[in-house]
Amino acid sequence: MRHLTVRPLAGVVTIGVLALAGCGTETAGAPRDPGTSAGGRTIRAQQVMRLTDVHEQTGMTLLEGPVFDEDGRLLVVDVTAPAGEPKVLRVNVRKKTSEQIHTDARGTYTSAQFSPYDGRIYLTDFAHGDILSLAPDGSDPRTFFSGEVDGSPMNPDDLAFDREGNLYLSDSRGMSEGEAKGRVVRIDREGKEATVLADGLASPNGISFDADYRALWFSELTQNRISYLLLDGEGGVASRHTAVRVDGGLAQTDSIAVDADGNLYQGLHGRPAMAVYDKYGERLATVEVPAHAARSLESATNVAITPGGTRAYMTVSGPGGGYLYGFDALAKGIRQSNGG
Repeated sequence: MRHLTVRPLAGVVTIGVLALAGCGTETAGAPRDPGTSAGGRTIRAQQVMRLTDVHEQTGMTLLEGPVFDEDGRLLVVDVTAPAGEPKVLRVNVRKKTSEQIHTDARGTYTSAQFSPYDGRIYLTDFAHGDILSLAPDGSDPRTFFSGEVDGSPMNPDDLAFDREGNLYLSDSRGMSEGEAKGRVVRIDREGKEATVLADGLASPNGISFDADYRALWFSELTQNRISYLLLDGEGGVASRHTAVRVDGGLAQTDSIAVDADGNLYQGLHGRPAMAVYDKYGERLATVEVPAHAARSLESATNVAITPGGTRAYMTVSGPGGGYLYGFDALAKGIRQSNGG
């Protein structure tokens, strides 16, 4: 999600200098010629459906957090949806239909994922620092976690679960001030204990476990880099290093997904495209929307790859509205490529 300044207006959260959903700065994504991709091949995504229009109250729409439920329906959040309009949508990608399953008066939700522990949907509220959970059908909203971590409030952006159901969050604290105050935070599955695993980060955004659950990949929006955080198996950190420096130009690093082969799908804010790397940092491909569509779109925030299949659905947004675009991923989908 991108840089985000929020203020209440008539009971809704209004996004000002929004660099949400990649949480980056507001930049226009001019389409590149397919032959100029920075390494690897070009994968051309095709429009599946238009999901949202620009909201009059917030001045934009920003789709994020795609995640498949057990019935194969895709859940998507609209970060900038005002009160009363769909903040979580359920999409039938085969029939190309969608329906609202949740809205509320204040939430600014930037990611979604199902917990392997209790099966509920978990949402990050970037503006208020809360983690909300819902029943699988969108009912029974509960606040899972709220408040400060190590004496500081959070701006939770993306999330990932380990096999036991503990949460790992990219906390973009300090983003609006342009300071490196961001963190990676672990919250136990009961929502009682929060631990800072990494700090001093430059607007951390995307976060995902690697294919073996040994470590976390996380991106820093304002540094255009992806780091590898090796865990010690006991809730702590063994080591950390910068793994990939993303050649994004005007675009910035947004959310991350990982497929069964360990490849990283790095969303871009400022350009409606995704960069795909292998686990050793080689640029394998660039996923792009058609050039004529890219003129009215600004970001490709995130992607969900069909669990056990290779069909991928990318959330793309801009002045032209909020869309789903489809493409064939390089490997099969797993939990790490489904939500967050």
